[in-house]
Amino acid sequence: MSGAGGSERPEQRPERRPRVFPPIPALGQDGVLQALVLGEGQCSDPGISEEQLRAQEEWEALEEIQSGLGGTSPVPPPPISFAEALQHFQSSGLSQSRRKVRGPGCRGGLSVLLRCLGGPPRLRPQLRGERELVLAMAQCALDDSEWVHMRILQTIYRQLTRSRRGCPRYGTHWEELGFQGVDPGTDLRGTGMLGLMQILFFVLDSRTLSLAREIFQLSQHETQNFPFCIMSVNITRIVIQALREERLSRECNRRQQVIGVLNDLYAAAFLQLFRLWKRQCGTVADAGSFLKELELSTKKKPRQLLRSLEAYVSHSLRPFSPPSSSSQIHFTGICDPVVELEGDSRLI
Repeated sequence: MSGAGGSERPEQRPERRPRVFPPIPALGQDGVLQALVLGEGQCSDPGISEEQLRAQEEWEALEEIQSGLGGTSPVPPPPISFAEALQHFQSSGLSQSRRKVRGPGCRGGLSVLLRCLGGPPRLRPQLRGERELVLAMAQCALDDSEWVHMRILQTIYRQLTRSRRGCPRYGTHWEELGFQGVDPGTDLRGTGMLGLMQILFFVLDSRTLSLAREIFQLSQHETQNFPFCIMSVNITRIVIQALREERLSRECNRRQQVIGVLNDLYAAAFLQLFRLWKRQCGTVADAGSFLKELELSTKKKPRQLLRSLEAYVSHSLRPFSPPSSSSQIHFTGICDPVVELEGDSRLI
């Protein structure tokens, strides 16, 4: 997408090299994720005054915002709530994506076989429309011409970075959030807009915002770093597969909702991965094996994962009570064992 006046996308500028992350599922014990971030070289012209240089930098920043937001206004788009974004997808129809969901072979033979063998129950008829919407969002690609899509992207950026300003649509700032390149859309092929919607939920919900930022902080660690958004997309892929295989039908029927269950399971899975990463001092070379274990837990013990999230939220929302003078405060390192919360058993 080009901005006003045919301005080029930021990734076409030769002075910055993209930071590349290999796909997480392909990483095993021998895989190594190497990322090299090169700063832009600065060359000052002795014929340009400091005032002119500042003006030029401000103008370039304005051009970046204009090209990144797909318009001519330097004002970043307003943040969007999860409810507003969801309402957009509910009202937009997503007819093309829904046709893919309804196409032959979408349910697969595994769910049918599991039901025949006394496996999980089928989703109640009144919830199948919500399930179809979820799977349609997973088929919907990020579209630069959709204003709501751009607001979702910008809200995620501002929530994770705590920035009040918008950012260009394309650029290496997305790599810092844990995408593989300068365009987040290329990493959403398996999860579509549902991948962004689940991140949006994670960074906006008052119960999970602090957890999301804590995980994001760990993803920036010197030795235990990992691509946050790529990991998130892989977790979305896992919960989508669990939904398709009817692994979540019992819980969805119990709560009479699909999207709420899917979002909570996503957050619970991310919490479990976060704890595992800290316990075992994980590095990106462990990501593949960790995700395989997490996928097994998500499909076989979704209710246990949800209870773990409930315990975490209940504990984190307790009012703070300062320690007594006789209490000894112990500071743990990032690789120190984590005390299990009540009702949170080792799942993987």
